Amino acid sequence: MKRARVAYSGNIHKAVEIDGRLKLDDGRIISENEVVWLPPVQPHTVFALGLNYADHAKELAFNAPSEPLVFLKGPNTFIGHNAQTRRPAEVTYMHYECELAVVIGRQGRNIKRMDAYDYVAGYTIANDYALRDYLENYYRPNLRVKNRDTCTPIGPWLVDAKDIDDPMQLTLRTYVNGELTQEGTTRDMIFDIPALIEYLSSFMTLNEGDIILTGTPEGLTDTAVGDEIVTEIEGIGRLVNTIVGDDSFNGSTGLNQIKKTTEQVK
Repeated sequence: MKRARVAYSGNIHKAVEIDGRLKLDDGRIISENEVVWLPPVQPHTVFALGLNYADHAKELAFNAPSEPLVFLKGPNTFIGHNAQTRRPAEVTYMHYECELAVVIGRQGRNIKRMDAYDYVAGYTIANDYALRDYLENYYRPNLRVKNRDTCTPIGPWLVDAKDIDDPMQLTLRTYVNGELTQEGTTRDMIFDIPALIEYLSSFMTLNEGDIILTGTPEGLTDTAVGDEIVTEIEGIGRLVNTIVGDDSFNGSTGLNQIKKTTEQVK
């Protein structure tokens, strides 16, 4: 089943997809273009993987890591489907990253890889933009690279784990203004989903609502104000995002813009 969180008629609703339409938790059935899309789950702890595809590591002239390179992301970076991402005027290179996002469904510690999928609630798409001007080095992804407000669109759907036969055999694609610029497959991850769950849970507790962003394959290009970026993953859906400049925000933070948009939905 495909699940979503949306704002409609002044309220936030959980919804499911039915024949190309949305069924809200109060029973109403509406079209997808009538809502403001929110992240399909409210992120708790979010783990992001650096260089988890060998071709991407090579693309950046780095060696593939011998153990997972993990950093954390703050909640204000996340926005929903059809939302806008801010590109600061001073940035010279800002690229998309199409990533499979793994949503944890229940608490666990010291999880063995053979049991890892029992702890997965489902999967969604993340586009984890990177502002490469601020990258410090291989070992330390600077906060300014990966933790900007509005710079991680996620969604639109949370697809139940049972509906994905093999998450390690999914095709990922990115389109910039309709042109295919990135294509890869999850089978090329250096550390697969069970390995990541086993690794993270070996030293900390994973909780329901935690998310693992599993990295991106090669094929990254710079983006510009006005670009429409579509990231899609086989069996999960298409996530649409538009790049805007500083003037679109008029000094407000991305979080305030999201709140304002939600309040205006009728």
